[in-house]
Amino acid sequence: MTSIDRTADPGFARMVSARELADSFTPAADEVAWARATTKTDQHLLALVVWLKCYRRLRYFPSLDEVPDAVVVHIRGLLELPESVVAEVDATRTAKRHREFVRARLGVKYDSAEVREIAESAIRAAAQSKDNPASLINVALEELVVQGKELPGYTALDKMVARVRAEVNGKVYADVAARMTGAQRAWLLHLLWVDPSTPRSEFDKLKAPAKAATIGKLKERLAHLAKLDAVGPTESWLTGVPPGKISHFAGEAKVTDAADMAKVGEDKRLTLLAGFIHVLRTSARDEVTEMFCKRMGVIHKKGRFRLEALREEHRIESERLLEVFGDVLAAAREAAEQDPDAPEPAVGPDAEDAVDETETAEPDPAGEETAELQAEEEAEAQAELARRTGALVLKALAGGGGVDRLSAAHEAVAAHHGNNYLPLCEQYYKSHRPTLFTLVDAIELEATSAERAVLDALEFVRAVRDAGRIAERIDETVLVERDGEEVVLTLDIDAFAGPLWKRTLRDRRRPGMLARRHLEVCVFSHLASELRSGDIAVVGSDSYANLHTQQMTWEECEPHIGTSASRRACQPTLRR
Repeated sequence: MTSIDRTADPGFARMVSARELADSFTPAADEVAWARATTKTDQHLLALVVWLKCYRRLRYFPSLDEVPDAVVVHIRGLLELPESVVAEVDATRTAKRHREFVRARLGVKYDSAEVREIAESAIRAAAQSKDNPASLINVALEELVVQGKELPGYTALDKMVARVRAEVNGKVYADVAARMTGAQRAWLLHLLWVDPSTPRSEFDKLKAPAKAATIGKLKERLAHLAKLDAVGPTESWLTGVPPGKISHFAGEAKVTDAADMAKVGEDKRLTLLAGFIHVLRTSARDEVTEMFCKRMGVIHKKGRFRLEALREEHRIESERLLEVFGDVLAAAREAAEQDPDAPEPAVGPDAEDAVDETETAEPDPAGEETAELQAEEEAEAQAELARRTGALVLKALAGGGGVDRLSAAHEAVAAHHGNNYLPLCEQYYKSHRPTLFTLVDAIELEATSAERAVLDALEFVRAVRDAGRIAERIDETVLVERDGEEVVLTLDIDAFAGPLWKRTLRDRRRPGMLARRHLEVCVFSHLASELRSGDIAVVGSDSYANLHTQQMTWEECEPHIGTSASRRACQPTLRR
């Protein structure tokens, strides 16, 4: 029997509060007057009032023995009856007559056949999409309350649910089993075979949960998904079966071992296995997608940590490069200092007079020759200065370790200037590459909006993953063969990549070319981000499903508006 605590049966609470006693079990003055006029003894008076208030609260007549003592004591005190008076009737006929009195006062016409018909109709309709007995009992109770009918006994409802549920599920079992071929039936039943050497069945092994999101466990889970998909088209077998019933079938199969599964009918056994495999396929897609997102997060985390480590490693090198730069500047200043043996240039009034005389004097051939000699001397002085500066600079660079070593140190430090760790992610992506491509080949992705830039980029990298292995850079437009035809694929990085990714992927010296390995990391990173945000969905998944397809249209909602409102109005009468 289904536990009554799991249903909405409006029974008595284990502890009746003072507020509930005042609200639900306090008789009005006219009710007390009616009860006194109807009965002749204090005992019958108390029993009649207790049944009146209980029926108003429960919508059915409980046994007087089931009524909590707190309720009886409360009503007896309000009726000012002695404590020796108990709520009981001395004959079955008296109890039946009291129930008729209550129905007549409340205007209720009891028809057991009609009540059973309403309850069974509601249960049968709900059993098409629900499978939990407690839920089916709740549906029957709710429908009877909405229609203002007296509720039948809980045992009668429980038996009715068991019978109707068996009939509805029997038809579902037969329909599902009929959609399977002989080979598919044999494969499913083979899952229950127990290997004497282990002693475990494949059915038990399928129940193993997913483990930590390591790359090795991701490979194992992808193999698990491939194995489940090879069982058969479970979605075709379960066509027309609501998701709620499929989940219940899977839950029943999960808690049943292979030996107990062999004891049920073959159609039911096949249906339970089909529902179990279908739920496993769905959860496996959720698991591998979640693992993928976590692995991409780990790759980026390692890239950030590596950037910080490189900065720490290059901090000493950066300080040394600054010291060498200081030596170079000091050498340049030393070389630029004037030779102390050179004549001082004329300054003051004499210099100004010399300039004036030069400007007003007539051209002198001898003076022109002197000017040319001075120009040559200045050129020689500049050449000497350059030679001396170069020698001192080279000396400073040699003291710092030499040009080659300093150039390598500069490239290493400048390579990670700024906060762009993205180029460092590729070294951690290498070990993931085969597994990530296996993943995107195993699942079907769909865009949940009109934006398809990331999916188009994923199609691009999948198309060139083998053709571009030997090339470090690939063109943004490639020609691939698909179904025997040549197709041109063009990748638009600007449609989804940010400035840091663009800087990582492109090279000014090679316009139109992209760094292939960095491109794959970029596309997989954006795929993980859009899976988390819901912009890309996994077909056949649950946690990463397209939520737009699960929403009801207005046309589907409209017929239920009035019914839902009326049910909410009656809801407070049921104890949850």
